[in-house]
Amino acid sequence: QIDEKVNELQRGRSILDFVREDARAQQRHLGPTDRRRLDQYFSSVRDLEGRLLTTQQWQRKPKPKVDAEIPRDTNDKHKLIENSQLMYDMIRLALETDSSRVITLYINSAYVKPPLPGVESPVHPLTHHGNRPEKIAELATVEEAQFKAFADFLAGLKSVEEDGQPLLDRTVVLYGAAMGNANSHSNHNLPVLLAGGGFKHGRHLTFDTRRGHNYPLANLYVSMLQRLGIEADAFASSKGTMTGLEMVG
Repeated sequence: QIDEKVNELQRGRSILDFVREDARAQQRHLGPTDRRRLDQYFSSVRDLEGRLLTTQQWQRKPKPKVDAEIPRDTNDKHKLIENSQLMYDMIRLALETDSSRVITLYINSAYVKPPLPGVESPVHPLTHHGNRPEKIAELATVEEAQFKAFADFLAGLKSVEEDGQPLLDRTVVLYGAAMGNANSHSNHNLPVLLAGGGFKHGRHLTFDTRRGHNYPLANLYVSMLQRLGIEADAFASSKGTMTGLEMVG
């Protein structure tokens, strides 16, 4: 399987070589503006070639071996917590075995009715609780169980060592929601939790919550990019790195 992937990468590099030579042959017939565009194109090709070479080398790199059972699906969409735990286990194994470096997980709990004590409704209606205490209590039960599963995931990353460091310290984990207040469908003042990655933790950072004065969440993304060694000064609506977010190593 590795050889097949490497061959695909090599074919990709060969195609790039062909395209580049063809473009060079056309260059002498172009005016100054089109030549500048072609130079930009060559820069993109060189960048893609570099990434293909890096990926090819990574495919050949021996991967860490782990002693773990094969994860088994619950085959029940309503088992929200169990399914989340399953995905967290798979993410930890993917990182531990160096099978992937970037992972995104979207947990869609909207119309799930998790089998939890005291929870009688699907999750989505609970988020529109209308400030009714009984619905808020049910929602709290679901969210507490979700946070417990997430905490177990972080503990699992911390228990694994990579090059003498806990895997959690070498992994930036971002956890959050698309709503600041689902009851009113407000996407202002989003709750976000950041763990690992060599940042200083154990703090709660809060900013101006007035509409129109909201602190841009994208500042956090710039801080994360820089922590990963990516030279970025801006991302989307960012105005710099995140105020108050410190690194420890």
